[in-house]
Amino acid sequence: MCGKLNNHPLSSVSGSLTYFCSMNYFDLFEMPVSIRIDKTLLTKKYVALQKKYHPDFFTQENEAAQEEALEISSAINKAMKVFKNPDATLKYVLELKGLVEEEEKYPLPPGFLMEVMELNENLSEGSIAAIEAFEKDIYSEVGGIIDNYNHDTVTTAELLQLKEYYYKKKYLHRILERLEG
Repeated sequence: MCGKLNNHPLSSVSGSLTYFCSMNYFDLFEMPVSIRIDKTLLTKKYVALQKKYHPDFFTQENEAAQEEALEISSAINKAMKVFKNPDATLKYVLELKGLVEEEEKYPLPPGFLMEVMELNENLSEGSIAAIEAFEKDIYSEVGGIIDNYNHDTVTTAELLQLKEYYYKKKYLHRILERLEG
């Protein structure tokens, strides 16, 4: 259900009449698309949106309005969950650019896989530190792109570097999860 909640225009979050359901999370929170999220600004935006759209404020409205408020509040909460997690934010930005799909099988470079296989074969308590060091190394390849990300001017080559970084990091995190139990 998209549209307006009685006199509460759902689409006016960014000032133009766009239906809420078609908004991306950055539009909803009135923030520029970025990989690094300002946590203070995020919290302020979240509180303001919940004050405006929380379902408790629509208990006297009709059933359709209550249901719509619930959907909006749910979307706000999902956006907050994404923005609080840097990996989820990176994935979301890549999804906005059409570069990451659910359950995608991304082929990682053979050199990376060989290094990870060596780490995997020698898993021990010290492996956590080795994996974290490896993660820092792969971050160094894209840190500048992440720190200076501009959604309008980012190049395809930079986006593909970010995509590879995302999948490498995801791979490393799976090993860490297995190691940590």
